[in-house]
Amino acid sequence: MGTSRRDFLKQAGAGVGAGAVVGFPGAVRAQARPGVPATPVKIGVLPIRAGIAAPVGAAGLRGTEWWAERVNRSGGILGRPVQLVVEEESNPKDTVERFRKLVLQDKVDIVLGGISTGVTLALGQAAEEMAFPWLSWDGTTQKGVEETMPNPKWAFRSVDNEVEAIAAGILTAKYFKGIKTVAGINNDYSYGHDCWQSYQAVLKKLGVEVKPVLELFPKLGVTDFTSHIAAIQQAKPDLLMTSFWSGDATILMKQATAVGLLKTMKGVFTTAGGVHDSLKKEFTPEGLLLGYNSMYFDDPKGSALLKQFVREYKGKYNEYPPYECDHAYFCAESYKVAVEKAYASARQWPAKEQLVKALEGIEVESLSGKRSWREDHIQMCNFYQGVTTHKNAYDFVTINPIEVVSTKQAMKPAGAKLLDWINSWKL
Repeated sequence: MGTSRRDFLKQAGAGVGAGAVVGFPGAVRAQARPGVPATPVKIGVLPIRAGIAAPVGAAGLRGTEWWAERVNRSGGILGRPVQLVVEEESNPKDTVERFRKLVLQDKVDIVLGGISTGVTLALGQAAEEMAFPWLSWDGTTQKGVEETMPNPKWAFRSVDNEVEAIAAGILTAKYFKGIKTVAGINNDYSYGHDCWQSYQAVLKKLGVEVKPVLELFPKLGVTDFTSHIAAIQQAKPDLLMTSFWSGDATILMKQATAVGLLKTMKGVFTTAGGVHDSLKKEFTPEGLLLGYNSMYFDDPKGSALLKQFVREYKGKYNEYPPYECDHAYFCAESYKVAVEKAYASARQWPAKEQLVKALEGIEVESLSGKRSWREDHIQMCNFYQGVTTHKNAYDFVTINPIEVVSTKQAMKPAGAKLLDWINSWKL
C-alpha cells in the first residue's frame, strides 16, 4: 500500500515539488504595520511524502495549506502574506539536512512538521543546535518512555507518545469487561514500544487482571502481516491491541478480517483513525475500540470552523480529514497568534527569542477546539476514541459513543516519570 511521490503530490493537490514555495499573495490586501517587514512570511513545512505514512503527511500539508489560504484572505500575518516552503520528512539524516536548508538557504521564519518519533528525535536536537524554532506536528523527542529533551528552548513537541494508549487503556476497562489475555502488535520503534508498555500499565493500575500472551514488533513500513496474524491466531488472546497509525492499520485490518481473526477476539486500534476513511465496513467490524487522536471529523459538537474545514476538504479531495490536519493547523495558528501577541508588546516583528516566549502557554482555536502549548513546549488537546459502528451514511466505520479524553487526564505532568505517574492515580 505504498504511496509514491507522484501519488502523494497528486493527493495533496498542491503540485508541490521538493523545496517548492507555495504562496497565496493575491488574496492579501492589508498593509504591513509599522515595524513589520513588507516581505512575505516564509514558513518551512516538512511532510512525509512516501511510503505507508504518506496519507498522514498529505493530510498535514493540506491542513497547513488551508490555514495559509484562510490567513491570506484575511490580510496575512500583521499584513505580511504567507508563503509555504515545502521539503520532505524521510529518514532522520536527510530530514535534518532539509531542515538546515530551510533555515540557512531558504531563510524561513519558522519550521513546521515532523511526524515520526524516529525523525523528530533528531529534529529536536537540530533545532536546539541551530537556535531555531520548530513546531512538531505529531512527533516527540522521547526515547522509550523517557523524554530526551525535558527543557528545550527552540523545539516544540507533540503530546507524549503514550497518550493514545493510556486513553485506550482507560476505555478498555470501561467497554471490554472480562478479558483475561491480550496480544499486542506495534511498530518496532519508540512509539510502538511506548504504547504497548503504557497500555499494559494502565490496565494493571485499573485492576484489569489480564495476561500478555504475545507481543509483536514489526518494522515500520512492513506491509505483510500474514505471519504475525498466524501467531496471533495461535496465541488466542481475548483482545488484540495495536497502535498502527497509518496505511499499515488498514492493511492489518484487511488481512485480519480475511482469516476471521477479529471474530474470535476484541480489538483495540488506538490510532487507526489516522486513516479512518480507508477502514471500510466490508472489512472493519463493529465493536472495536478505535482512536482518532486529536480530531474526530464527524464530531456532532464540533465547531463551525471544523464543519467548514470538513466540508471544504471533502469537496476538494473527496476524502474526510484525519487528525493530522488538526495538528498541522494548530502549529501554524499558534505561530500566527504568538507573532501577534509579541508584536502587541514590542510593536515590531518579534525576534526568535520573543516568538518562543510568546508561544509558551499560548492557547488558540484549532480545528478540534481550544489547544495550547504547555510551558515545557508540549501540546495539550483532547483525544477522541470510541466503539466502531456501521450505522452511518459513509462506506467506512465511525464511532458511537464518542469518548473525549483530555491530555490533562491522559498525559503525565511536566517532569513526571510515566510509570510513577500511572501508579500514583487515585481511583
